[in-house]
Amino acid sequence: MRIDVVAPADLSAEDISAWRALQGADPVLQSPYLSPDWVMACAAAGGPDARCSRVVVIREGAAAVGFLPVRLNAQTGAQTALPVGSPLSDYQALVARPGLAVDPRDLVRALRVDRFDFNHMLDCQPAMRPFERGGAESQIINIAGGYEAYAAGRKAGGHDILKDTAKKRRKLVKDHAEPVFTAMSADTADFETLIGWKRAQYKATRQTDIFDAGWPLELLRGLFARRDGAFGGALFTLHVNGALAAAHFALRGPGIIHAWFIAHDAAFARYSPGVILIDHILRWGSDNGVRELDLGPGDYRFKFQLANETRRVGYGFVGAPSPATLVRAAQYRVRTTAEALPLGRVSAWPGKAMRRVDLWRSLR
Repeated sequence: MRIDVVAPADLSAEDISAWRALQGADPVLQSPYLSPDWVMACAAAGGPDARCSRVVVIREGAAAVGFLPVRLNAQTGAQTALPVGSPLSDYQALVARPGLAVDPRDLVRALRVDRFDFNHMLDCQPAMRPFERGGAESQIINIAGGYEAYAAGRKAGGHDILKDTAKKRRKLVKDHAEPVFTAMSADTADFETLIGWKRAQYKATRQTDIFDAGWPLELLRGLFARRDGAFGGALFTLHVNGALAAAHFALRGPGIIHAWFIAHDAAFARYSPGVILIDHILRWGSDNGVRELDLGPGDYRFKFQLANETRRVGYGFVGAPSPATLVRAAQYRVRTTAEALPLGRVSAWPGKAMRRVDLWRSLR
């Protein structure tokens, strides 16, 4: 086994072909976030991935059998590595042939960094699981059997969200007009309106505006402009009386729509236009070769009610003996201890502080 580290632009055509083949052979690895296209798009966005993204390539003889894309962290003298596309990457994984035996610490050594931090690593990978410090569930809507079968399954499971959504849609029609759904919209004005809504939402909720960093918006604009069928952005919209009521910008791959940025006009909030839009996406998707809409992790009631599957992701780090590894281990010990104590909201403070610092590191 040999481990190479290359810039994305230096991957050979054979390497990219092997990456696609490995990804296509394993249903668990087929998220668009795990494709070479995601890495290339991030590197082209002009942010830290343009300078610092690398791909660890594991070879057996002449054959490439594993790929792990990372970003060297320039803010700390390249002592640590992060997933490519952070903080926008909802899935991370070692894309490799089934059963490949590899020690992730060997990958860290090949990168010549002290530590690799991850936050959405697929939990199904035995090599990475020992390095997880916690996890969450991504909520998945599987529509491989068609929309009607999915809806029947939700009803049988005691979930009324689709019934409630239909009721709100009828109320919207009565009060205003029939909503107009557009899939794969190329309307730039609607795209920019969505971004404006999200920025206003960040400000109102006192969250970090990720678009202040510049490159995340360039990444989204580049994905929005991409029209090939295998990978890119997907804008879905809902208009009422000609006005944009809700918009959803997703990342797409073969058979997969991954929910990403969704927002609505506050004037239509009482009708839950975002959920009405998701219902339209599901109906459209079942007729257009989409087998799943991935809602990602997050403690939102609508996600739990809509999802019929889950996929676990983990957060943690792989470290070599170093001060950087000791610091991260200490941070997780404090976080784990606090979360185990009955301190109410205070128990969550160390974890929130870590996530805030990690967000700042990722954007710069």
